[in-house]
Amino acid sequence: MSFDCADQAGSNTAGSNTAGTLAAGRDPDGKTSSAADREPVILLGRRTAFARRNGALGTVTQENLLAPVLAAVLADTGIPAVEVDDVIIGNAVGGGGNVARLALLTAGMPVTVPGQTIDRQCGSGLEAIVLACRLVQAGAGSLYLAGGVDSTSTAPLRAHRLSSVPGAPDFYDRVRFAPDHLGDPDMGVAADTVAAAYGITRERQDAFALRSHQLAVAARAAGAFEDEIVAIQTPTGPFAVDSGPRPGLGERLLARFPAAFTPGGSVTAGNSCADADGAVVVVVTSRAQADAWGASGYLRFVDAVPAGVDPTLLGVGGAAAGQALFARTGVAPGDVDRVEFTEAFAAQVLASLDLMGLPSEQANRQGGALALGHPYGASGAMLVLRLLQQAQSDASAGELGLTALSIAGGLGLAALWRWETPNG
Repeated sequence: MSFDCADQAGSNTAGSNTAGTLAAGRDPDGKTSSAADREPVILLGRRTAFARRNGALGTVTQENLLAPVLAAVLADTGIPAVEVDDVIIGNAVGGGGNVARLALLTAGMPVTVPGQTIDRQCGSGLEAIVLACRLVQAGAGSLYLAGGVDSTSTAPLRAHRLSSVPGAPDFYDRVRFAPDHLGDPDMGVAADTVAAAYGITRERQDAFALRSHQLAVAARAAGAFEDEIVAIQTPTGPFAVDSGPRPGLGERLLARFPAAFTPGGSVTAGNSCADADGAVVVVVTSRAQADAWGASGYLRFVDAVPAGVDPTLLGVGGAAAGQALFARTGVAPGDVDRVEFTEAFAAQVLASLDLMGLPSEQANRQGGALALGHPYGASGAMLVLRLLQQAQSDASAGELGLTALSIAGGLGLAALWRWETPNG
């Protein structure tokens, strides 16, 4: 596979040059010179299509999911790869070893470009983007590629060295997120607990899941995803269309699904997401740089807040983060125009939106993980990309967007964004 990003000497890439070139904006000594140099913005983004676990991308390793997306982002912008301050990537179920660095080198970026991989489980992709924004705010740099990747299909087997047979592996399915005395439920069991605790009925969950599929199918049919998707080569040919959205899904079929995790529970395979493979990358830079490149609009980072909750009610971590973010910024829920919330389970999305005072019809207007799938480390970055793409299509200057998600172990993360234009 060949990529069109900068060569090892750091020459300009070929591409659509949608953001212009990096000819101005950075002081020779690397220091910022104005407030605009420390205002983080999201300029553009790219992703793979998402595939269900062991599906179309089942043999593609995570670095080979991520590398073409990194290359495509650079090609789109015309930015010399040597100008990238860091590549920051979220990853949840990989085997370690810093996939960000491995992927950027696989993509042909110069060896002088660093990379770091971070893990906040399914919040990792959003956390990577927030970290890049914080670094711009701090004046540490002005150009970052940030996002997330996960291949649930090729994730390594996990084993402890402790075993009743010395030297034999003791395999396990997932890591621990909380100690036993606090409770460490499986995700589906926790979703049932949230549904019961907050009165989220089976009917609401099924209706929200159906809406997700319908919106994703409509968005896909309208070509809303085409320009952002990077085709990935597989043994059967290029893969460039999300495999998850189901045009034939209906109320009757959803009603037939039995409880999946708890006897008599309301969480089913139909109102839960599917594990998936995929990668998402966005360009994080300063407003000064974006204006120098002639960008017509961008998503400006306002603030972000992580939060912790009872691990047995992990599904409402996103709500706790959102509430804290509203309190810190002074923004009211009614001020938010668009919401993107990771749809791991319909129950936890609905409970979190209720707690934040946000209407469910305001969320995920092009569908979410219930339809598209959940490549854990990439899903938080997908929220930002969805917000950006929608804003570029029909947002007015000054509109606010919220990205939020609930995370394993009783965590939440929420970030606030404002759509801005150079003269808006």
